[in-house]
Amino acid sequence: MRAAVTRGVGAMEVTDVAEPADPGPGQVLVRSEAVGICGSDYHFLLGELSAEAGGGVSPFPKIQGHECGATIEAIGPGCRPELEIASRVAIYPLHACGHCYPCSIGRPNTCDNFTLIGIHLDGGLQERLSVPQEQVFPIKADDGAVAALAEPVSIAVRAVHRARIEAGEHVVVLGAGPIGQCVCMLARERGAEVLVVDLQERRLGLSREMGAEGLVWTDADSVVRAARDWAGGGGPPVAVDATGAAAAVGAMFEMVASAGRAVQVGMSNDLVSLRVGMLTEKEVDVLGVSCCGGGEFGEAVAAVERNAPLLSGLISHEFPLERAPEALEFAIEHPGEVMKVLIRVD
Repeated sequence: MRAAVTRGVGAMEVTDVAEPADPGPGQVLVRSEAVGICGSDYHFLLGELSAEAGGGVSPFPKIQGHECGATIEAIGPGCRPELEIASRVAIYPLHACGHCYPCSIGRPNTCDNFTLIGIHLDGGLQERLSVPQEQVFPIKADDGAVAALAEPVSIAVRAVHRARIEAGEHVVVLGAGPIGQCVCMLARERGAEVLVVDLQERRLGLSREMGAEGLVWTDADSVVRAARDWAGGGGPPVAVDATGAAAAVGAMFEMVASAGRAVQVGMSNDLVSLRVGMLTEKEVDVLGVSCCGGGEFGEAVAAVERNAPLLSGLISHEFPLERAPEALEFAIEHPGEVMKVLIRVD
């Protein structure tokens, strides 16, 4: 069968690989339909993914792809009865060890010894793969591409949970990429007023379709002033950074209200300088967001089912599996043009 194999830093090729074995107990064989590409895929390919995020020594060769929509092809013994042949599914990519401190307190999504499909284990950029049944979620979607969006939506589910967003609250989202748009969508579903900030005016159109307001980033000081004026009452009680860019992270802490929640979703290796007194004077809750938990992935599947037409607008470019290296290269080199690059495996 065909697969896109990342051989080393910057080196991906589409080639033939061995077919997976028949599924064993508790295993599901799925046919990959579509795989979304995100920033962590760029970092993995370029050798920039930190060890804490799943990088580390000699991660290659590997088949990437953790945002995966698929259909079930075969089911091993002992699987859940709702898993049926030919049904469309979304794949929850994370497996936790169950023994470390985060796992022991009910937060396996931050497991110290996690394994992630597409990073530690071969992922969706191959025609078939075997997945533990616990990581297979049936989804009512007409297209595997929409099913693949469950994973980025799941990060937004985790973000709005961590942020404790409530109806009527003012929420600023920095970054109108796929994760920022999904945070906006879920915050709006909770009844929050949302302001989305991005470098590009054209990205803000989708946010406005969701009922949010949009603001083009000019400089940090201007954005902080505008966000605080928009929220009133000393600033927004919730500010979410979905960029990982140092200037945006700094602006998030500057704009958030006293006793507010600063929620970091965007990933990067950037260093951010902060005046320590700002955190104590405002008594800000600083909340990092990692992967979601299994129950939250189920919430993400339901959110995709509710919002499929809207979410399909996130897909800006599509490539076939045979052009997967070109897809990654295009996404990395054209950040201003790309929203969500999707690779059609089928």
